[in-house]
This record gives sequence, C-alpha cells and structure tokens, in this order.
Amino acid sequence: MNTLSYKTVSVNKENANKQWVVIDAEGLILGRMASVAAIILRGKHKPSFTPHSDCGDNVIIVNAEKIMLTGNKMETKEYVRHTGYPGGQRIRTIKQQMAKKPEVIIEKAIKGMLPKNTLGRELFRNLYVYVGPEHKHQAQTPKQINLNSIK
Repeated sequence: MNTLSYKTVSVNKENANKQWVVIDAEGLILGRMASVAAIILRGKHKPSFTPHSDCGDNVIIVNAEKIMLTGNKMETKEYVRHTGYPGGQRIRTIKQQMAKKPEVIIEKAIKGMLPKNTLGRELFRNLYVYVGPEHKHQAQTPKQINLNSIK
C-alpha cells in the first residue's frame, strides 16, 4: 500500500488560493448574509480548509445601506459601547447607526462570527464593506456571487 498518497495537506498563507468575491447586500437579510460572508472569509467552503491558517477569500460587500432586518429589529436592536469614563455608556439603535455609518452594522455582524483570536483579527482585514454600488477593487477582478448558491 502506498502511504505517501494519504498524507494530509495543510494549507498555509503562502500557498492558499485566495480569490476576490463581491456580495451585493441589496435586499438581503443581515444575519444570513453575514454568516455566508464569514464562511467565505474563513475558507470553510473550500476542500483545502485548514482551521489554523488564513485560507479564505477576500470579500467585498457593496450597497451596505440597503440591508434588511427581520421583525422589529430596526427599532429594538441596540449597539452598546462605553467611553471608559463614569456614566459613559452610549446606546445607539440600528436605525440611528444606519443614518450615520451603515457599513459598521455589517462589519460588527461578521466580526462576531469570526474566531476571537489573532486569526480572527487577521481574517477581518480581508473584509471590505462599501456604501453604494461602487468599490475600489476592480483591479483584482472580483467575481460576483449569489448567496443562494452557497450552502
């Protein structure tokens, strides 16, 4: 029996086949779109997935301001942060955040689905979220993907 053909190949950052993909967020549900984007960023959709290395693709999300939420989350879901000073708790609803910086909503949803370690911070750098249909990564020739095709 040839045991050399049964070696497990571990992909590292140097020999990973990284691609660029574009997701149009217009009319998509936030959580469902974020979970697919996190899978693509992590590389779990590839047969060469390695859990300890960055083998995922670069993800570009356009039309961040046209994302949808189910139920009454637009008025009830809140983002809480603290300035670090006494009485410095700041609360902002999604509707208020949508008016200020809508790309932060998608970034926070995807960042929460990535690992909470050095690898997760490295993977988050491969995410680019833009308001509007234009992005500045045309030179990388990204391919448009349909989220319904990814399972």
